Amino acid sequence: MSDPTSGYIHGTEPDEQRRLSALNDVINARCLAELGLRRGDRVLDVGSGLGQFTRLMAVAAATPVVGIESSADQRLEAARQATTAGEDTAVEFRAGDAMAIGLPDAEWGSYDVAHTRFLLEHVTEPLAVVRDMVRAVRPGGRIVLADDDHDVLRLWPEPPGLAELWRAYQHTYERAGMDPQIGRKLVALLHEAGAAPRRNAWIWFGSCSGELHFGPLVRNMLDILRGAREAILATGRLDAVAFDAAIAATRAWGTRPDAALWFAIAWAEGVRP
Repeated sequence: MSDPTSGYIHGTEPDEQRRLSALNDVINARCLAELGLRRGDRVLDVGSGLGQFTRLMAVAAATPVVGIESSADQRLEAARQATTAGEDTAVEFRAGDAMAIGLPDAEWGSYDVAHTRFLLEHVTEPLAVVRDMVRAVRPGGRIVLADDDHDVLRLWPEPPGLAELWRAYQHTYERAGMDPQIGRKLVALLHEAGAAPRRNAWIWFGSCSGELHFGPLVRNMLDILRGAREAILATGRLDAVAFDAAIAATRAWGTRPDAALWFAIAWAEGVRP
């Protein structure tokens, strides 16, 4: 997800796109299983980013999926990946602001599922996004929200300095008027937006030494922090020396035989009455 009206600090440079693609490889199957799409479902994906999950939803539903994405860089790369995979007819990537989806009149109230992932934490008015998602689906249609609660991250044995660095990273969200703990509030957002909450879940997003995805998840966390370095230092909560020391300690921690990373994506579903 990238939105110029949001406080998204990671950008859309090739390194960031590679990080997002690698992350999709780790989590998409789990997210798709939780979503439980049915054949023929019309799906709207808000904040579709590089579109890997958008394409997976299209395959599962056996019908084209509409992805809304504000970043031209992300849409271009999403289209390239879809063409490379031979799935360019399975998705329609549209330019759009997450806080004002701008569907054609005939499409409002026509979708079976409206989905968003890793977007609400990056916008200043998440409720506006969810309200539009409720409006986009038919009565009885599903609204699915998946996002982070950064405060649930735990590493053990804890790398020196990482806790302070992670708190400073979360503070970059707060300074921009965003919510790094939005995940715990997804059910409340559904209710306030006029949907009837139906269920919530955690999607496991952790690993440990010896597990296949441990290395990629450690690299993902380090890349997130390194990519946010300027914004983190601007908080004044730690200096460059402390930042670099925490990064080095976490990198070394990733080689330990007893290292474990505990994290999960918050997931919630509601229906339009």
